[in-house]
Amino acid sequence: MEKVSLASKVKNVFMTAKEYWSVPAKGNYIPYKEVASLSGAGFGVYWTTLLASAIGLSASNFLVGASIGLRPMDLQVMLIVANLVGIPIGIFRSWYYDNHHLQGGKFLPFIRRTGLPIVLISTVFVWLPYENMQYITKAVVVWFMYMLMNVFLCFYNESYTYFQQIITPNAQERANVMSISQVIYSLAPTITNLFIPLIAGLTWGLNNIWTYRVIYPVFTVVGLIIGTVFFRRVKERLILPKKRPEPVRMLDAIREVAKNKYYWIIQAAAWVVFLESGYGVVLNWSFVYGYGGEYQSSLGLANTVIGNAALWSMLLCPLAIKKMGKRNLLITANAINIVILLILYFVYKNLIMICVLWYINTFINTFWNIVQHQISADMRDYHQWKTGVRIDGLFGPLGMIGTVIGFFTGLVYPAIYEKMGLLEDYNVLYDDTMRNNLFEVLILCSALGALLNLIPFCFYDLTENKHKAYVGVLKIRAMFENFALGELEDGELVDAMSVIVEAKEHYGKEKVSVSGDKAQKKKAGETNLAIERAAIIMQDLTKFSGQAGMARLRQAKADIAKGRLCPYEDAAQELANARKLPKKTAEEKEIRSDAIKNARIKKRAAALIRKYGADRIKAPDEAVMAELKDREAHTFTESLRIKRELNAWLKAASVYADAVKPYTDAESLIKQAGYYAHYEELEKRYYELCSADSVQ
Repeated sequence: MEKVSLASKVKNVFMTAKEYWSVPAKGNYIPYKEVASLSGAGFGVYWTTLLASAIGLSASNFLVGASIGLRPMDLQVMLIVANLVGIPIGIFRSWYYDNHHLQGGKFLPFIRRTGLPIVLISTVFVWLPYENMQYITKAVVVWFMYMLMNVFLCFYNESYTYFQQIITPNAQERANVMSISQVIYSLAPTITNLFIPLIAGLTWGLNNIWTYRVIYPVFTVVGLIIGTVFFRRVKERLILPKKRPEPVRMLDAIREVAKNKYYWIIQAAAWVVFLESGYGVVLNWSFVYGYGGEYQSSLGLANTVIGNAALWSMLLCPLAIKKMGKRNLLITANAINIVILLILYFVYKNLIMICVLWYINTFINTFWNIVQHQISADMRDYHQWKTGVRIDGLFGPLGMIGTVIGFFTGLVYPAIYEKMGLLEDYNVLYDDTMRNNLFEVLILCSALGALLNLIPFCFYDLTENKHKAYVGVLKIRAMFENFALGELEDGELVDAMSVIVEAKEHYGKEKVSVSGDKAQKKKAGETNLAIERAAIIMQDLTKFSGQAGMARLRQAKADIAKGRLCPYEDAAQELANARKLPKKTAEEKEIRSDAIKNARIKKRAAALIRKYGADRIKAPDEAVMAELKDREAHTFTESLRIKRELNAWLKAASVYADAVKPYTDAESLIKQAGYYAHYEELEKRYYELCSADSVQ
């Protein structure tokens, strides 16, 4: 019977894969064929960036530290300067993600365009003749090449991270797909972790630059070829109306992002993660420098066995998320990691115990690595629900706060290294006493960092069920807007109306008692979750019929009556009056918040009109913008002139947009209310489609 049962299960797996190979299962978005392509693409990503990722400005970096021979504190200063120069580049990159017009998607165009430069620059980097350079020359060359490479590497890595977050709007499907794809493309690090240290141990060693000159480029070129092939077979999925998105103004986006509490929770955890990372050198340095370096060639085998731990957590992660939720899983993983680090403090002199603890640590940390991408994606969907604007890249500029904090926190470990005696000669790590003393300090600092990293997520309350409700609201909004545009497809209508039908069925009901047998408890739990979602969905569906919604519409109509370019001389008084509004009930708080936001927009508009004069604030001529984009520059001076004219146009456009924002916001709100008035018409069409399907 067992053999038959196993055979049936295997057959069922193949039948399911065949059935959904080209068409996704009901309720899902991604067919198995695309999951396979995503897995291959991930394999290519890892190998494409393998050499580039091996180049870092830190003392723990074998290539720049041990091979090229730069001091820890010098490397940290170089990193700070690189980050300072990178701030304006990062701000541009963040803005460009949300405002470019490249063909092929929001992030895929960057992945397809930046892989080749990364491979070329990283290969040139390692082949430069550092052996014949003075120390200061080496430092300058390393810094310049690092900066040049990271211009492309940041675009590539960020685009790939963001892309994974928008492959599907279904959070559980996203977890399943990422888990499956990571299991497959984790073969890439498994292969490199096994063979590179093994080959290096038999040839030049991991602390010799010839390893990076000869071995690494082979993998990166192969990775580029694999990635190029598979990235042509995947696509992005964002829930957006089919109208062309308006350009996202950076300052507006930053102001809205600053109000996103989940963004700050994620950022706060990121600010202290540097401290938790200190123990990361213990495994590699124990193999390379411990026992006189005689076990260096075994590092590849150890990494391969340890890497196997990630496979099990990748497989279990979707189930763990479903059972525990992302927040609880993160907190649990971090708590276990603290215990592991404390045990490591007492056994780090035993190479076998290091490997055992590293195996467990890898198993736990893989959950963290998967879930952090999931919560980042959920946070962006929440932001789109909250503000009505989809942004991804423009979360970046506020993240520069973390970069500035990193200028100071990044000095901690280099200072410890140098205080403990590690300068430009990394051979001192062969000294057991020196190395062990350093390890003890690093492990204790890491345990403290893991504790600090855990605390912010105690305040994270964006549950999977809330996220599902927010995505449902986004579907409903897109349905209304696409209907107004005359571009609503039947599939979109059915998808959005199904959300509404379920919400209406459960709206206003009391949660049921979770008791009885397992099946009854499950049903009761699902009912309670549906009731919770219904409150969020119906609140949005009826937002123009409540007191707050009607107040917004009255204000919008009043703002429209004042004209497109109103001086708003009483904006300051309006803001003061808004702050005095009552805030006892939830509806009163909403009305007050809307009034304050509206008054602030008017106050800014009034300030701009006073500064520039109403007669100088004009709607930008789109033809001028098109001409500037198409104009060819034959000389460097000409290119600068085009850039100046383009900047002037963008500034004028920004001033005009902010000056008329009270009017355009009011116009947009009234239009949206008009969209929602077509609900009964859409409902009728939905039931007609359902009837036609049932007849068939």
